[in-house]
Amino acid sequence: QVQLVESGGGLVQAGGSLRLSCAASGRTLSDLVMGWFRQTPGKEREFVATISWSGGGTYYADSVKGRFTISRDNGKNMLYLQMNSLKPEDTAVYYCAADLYVVGTPVKPTEYKYWGQGTQVTVSS
Repeated sequence: QVQLVESGGGLVQAGGSLRLSCAASGRTLSDLVMGWFRQTPGKEREFVATISWSGGGTYYADSVKGRFTISRDNGKNMLYLQMNSLKPEDTAVYYCAADLYVVGTPVKPTEYKYWGQGTQVTVSS
């Protein structure tokens, strides 16, 4: 069983930055493909970014490309999401996700088995 715990959310003004962290336990992080998703009330969970087992491959949603950076430290069992140039439309609960077995580039929530509890990010205008 894999446990994921996000941290680093908060309130920030538009144009500001936040760094989200996700601590993984129960499995060596290098065994897992990791991703970030976000969700606002009444909407489906939305893909943000994903990173391969080694960290050599990343993929982003068009809405965050060039502003967000996903990274991982397998030695520390940590996943990160650096968010720059934040916009009010980035306001959401952000979730860390993981899975052991992935084919291709996993961008759907159904492609991840393990989820954290989420951390709120609020961007004020």
